[in-house]
Amino acid sequence: MEYQDYYAVLGVPRTASQAEIKKAFRKAARKHHPDTNEGDAAERAFKAVNEANAVLSDPEKRSLYDRLGKDWEAYARAGATAGAGARGGSTGGGPTGYGGGGPGGVRYEFRTSGADGDFSDFFNTFFTGDVAGDPTATGAGRGRRPSGGPTFEDILAGMGLSGATSGAGGGATRAPARLPSAEAIAEIDLDEAYHGTKRLIDVEGKRLEVTIPAGADTGTRIRLAGKAPGGGHLYVVVRQAKDPVFTRKGADLERELPVTLREALLGAEVPVRTPKGRVLLTIPAGTQPGRTFRLTGRGLPRMKGGGHGDVHVRIRLILPTAMSAEARAAATTVFDLIDQPDPRTTES
Repeated sequence: MEYQDYYAVLGVPRTASQAEIKKAFRKAARKHHPDTNEGDAAERAFKAVNEANAVLSDPEKRSLYDRLGKDWEAYARAGATAGAGARGGSTGGGPTGYGGGGPGGVRYEFRTSGADGDFSDFFNTFFTGDVAGDPTATGAGRGRRPSGGPTFEDILAGMGLSGATSGAGGGATRAPARLPSAEAIAEIDLDEAYHGTKRLIDVEGKRLEVTIPAGADTGTRIRLAGKAPGGGHLYVVVRQAKDPVFTRKGADLERELPVTLREALLGAEVPVRTPKGRVLLTIPAGTQPGRTFRLTGRGLPRMKGGGHGDVHVRIRLILPTAMSAEARAAATTVFDLIDQPDPRTTES
């Protein structure tokens, strides 16, 4: 990989603040985004912008880049990624390319931490070190600092130099460098969370099929051992899109059910959609707005322990907005016959 001046790529001076770098990245990402540009040149420019932001937006990595300059590439290839463990952001090299996705030819895009919220994507692919606290993460090498950053030996090894010291008893042995891992975010909808789904990922020209299990939620991580470029692990992190009807609480779901004045006052059987299909909910006469009914076992599958969660249905009363004079007179007669105490008598 040829040396790139990351500051020149983003068009900022070396003294630029983090806010200036973020602003410049967003502008450059929009300018070179493959959705609005065609050809290999645009894709290369977009990758270069992402790579530059991945380094300059991380203070620790930026400091290392400022000190090592062109030797940053050799250091990065060694896999000793500075600041590894930051969730949801890019901390390594650039993306590998575009690939096909799930049903309907869904594609995925690349994004770094600085572009959060800029692109509405189905797949955000970015490279990172092993996530801190992940039990699957592989070893951290001798002499590593508590922050998880590289030691001086790591830096020397990344530059192709030996970090071992020799003495009377011979040279010291250095632990092998950790292989760089990769991370992709897979966005799914509620139906896919209920039934499970699959995704296709293109990694350096090789298509991998990933099975996302039923019950997967935002934050669910699927590891493909040794499938990342360079031989590290590829992690697919699930993110569930917001649903227009249901709010998810683990395996349970919450939703509102609009009912008419007649249904709430006199009672009715009202159809309710759930991920498992429609059911008829019995609304008792005199049901108050805000009352919640539980549909047992109609929620999402539980990934651990088996079974399904519940659906909690909250009643929302919809009053008529247009009444004829005749209807108003009839309603007045009805309500005059109803013996309803004043609900405000308890107010002070």
